[in-house]
Amino acid sequence: MIIYKDIVSRDEMISDAFDMTLTHEGAVYEVDCKTITIMKGADVNIGANASAEDAPEALEDGQETVNNVIHSFRLVQTNFEKKDYFKYLKGYMGRVKKYLSENGAPAEEIAKFENGATAFAKAELGLGIKGASGDEAFGKWEFYIGESMEVEGMVALLNYRPDGETPYMVFWKHGLKEEKV
Repeated sequence: MIIYKDIVSRDEMISDAFDMTLTHEGAVYEVDCKTITIMKGADVNIGANASAEDAPEALEDGQETVNNVIHSFRLVQTNFEKKDYFKYLKGYMGRVKKYLSENGAPAEEIAKFENGATAFAKAELGLGIKGASGDEAFGKWEFYIGESMEVEGMVALLNYRPDGETPYMVFWKHGLKEEKV
């Protein structure tokens, strides 16, 4: 299995155990998610003889509905206003570009990253678009950071497919480092 870690925070963000598709000139991974139900706590058997005791008390199931990617990687939701996210994204993309340069990425790969990231930011997030259409596009996204809550690190994005029910997340490909486990 391959775990993808944020190059800045070193937080685990996603793994190849999930369906991942490269989009926007290879700049972003789209990862399909599911809403799952998990149990909070554990079922503990202490070995007591139930027949010799009073009837057991009914306990709540303690179930919780979560997004499987967010839960698996302990991602933490955060919020942005459009102008603040734009400012964050410019800084983050600069950090990724510097990382790529320092680690010997070819100039073509860096240009591919810049072009794809810019295309995604404009088309999907409505960044650089003034007025209602840009605000509407931006307002459909939710923002998640790694469990360390490193503010300089990657902010993963959550949205829903056109059916309005199927969640998917977006991760910046060039901001991830692969680690085989």
